[in-house]
Amino acid sequence: MKIVRTEDLRGTDREVISKDGWTSVRWLLKSDNMGFSFHETTFPPGLEFDMWYKHHLEAVFCYQGEGTLVNRDTGEEHKIEPGTVYALDNHDRHTLKAKTELKLVCAFNPPVTGRETHDADGAYVPPKD
Repeated sequence: MKIVRTEDLRGTDREVISKDGWTSVRWLLKSDNMGFSFHETTFPPGLEFDMWYKHHLEAVFCYQGEGTLVNRDTGEEHKIEPGTVYALDNHDRHTLKAKTELKLVCAFNPPVTGRETHDADGAYVPPKD
C-alpha cells in the first residue's frame, strides 16, 4: 500500500514547476509500478498552453477553477469547470486556457517517469530508460 501526501512532495523532484507557469505534483510515477502516473497540475489564471501527448493517453479531472479546452484539429471548444473530466484518448492536440486558477488531477498511460519535458509540439519526450 502506498500513502502519498502532497505536502510531503513540495520542494522535491516530484514537484515540477515549469518555466511556462504551470506546476505539477507527481503523486505516482512509473517507478511506483502502478501502470499509470497520477498528478495534480495547477494552471495560473490566464495561462494558455499547447499540448499534444503523442506518446501518452491522459485523463483529467477538474476540481477547481474555470477554463477552456480547445481541440486544435477540429477547433471545438469545451468549457472546463469543477466536475469536468476530459480524456485525450486519440492523442489529441489541444490547448488548455485557464480563465481562473485551474486545479486538475491527471492520469497518464503509459506512466511518466517525472523526467519528461515538453518538446516543440507540446508532447512529453519519453526519457531513455
